[in-house]
Amino acid sequence: MKMESLPPQEVPQRRSSRFPAIAVTLLLMGTLVTIGVSRLQGNTQEVTAEPARKIRLLRFVDQPDGAVAAIDASSGQLVQRFEGEQGFLRGTLRAMARQRKLNGVGVGAAEPFELILHADGRLTLHDPATGTKIALESFGSRNIGVFAQLIG
Repeated sequence: MKMESLPPQEVPQRRSSRFPAIAVTLLLMGTLVTIGVSRLQGNTQEVTAEPARKIRLLRFVDQPDGAVAAIDASSGQLVQRFEGEQGFLRGTLRAMARQRKLNGVGVGAAEPFELILHADGRLTLHDPATGTKIALESFGSRNIGVFAQLIG
């Protein structure tokens, strides 16, 4: 049996254009450079300060059994005890403790945090010792609920 070879078919040449990839890369690089220059110049957008409806001073203390106690700094009373993983709460407190350490402020619970309920319903955790503010509403309603129960 003899196999006949088929005539070669012409394969359409595919034009490879790199223009879209190069354009997107340049756009992203330009954006990063613009943000970097803006930050170096101190041009950061500050969240508009809404009046505070309520401010609660809180200390967060690690317990021997691994729980975290939220204590009202004014009265010294236990507000809430958080047991288990509590990823968002612990992560937020770690970020605040890290800022304290970077700024040379004692990491312990000596200086209370301010939990601020704004007139528009937003919640902010503020560390007066470092000036660090975390807009808690940025992390979704489920996570904001962890702190919302502490405002009282």
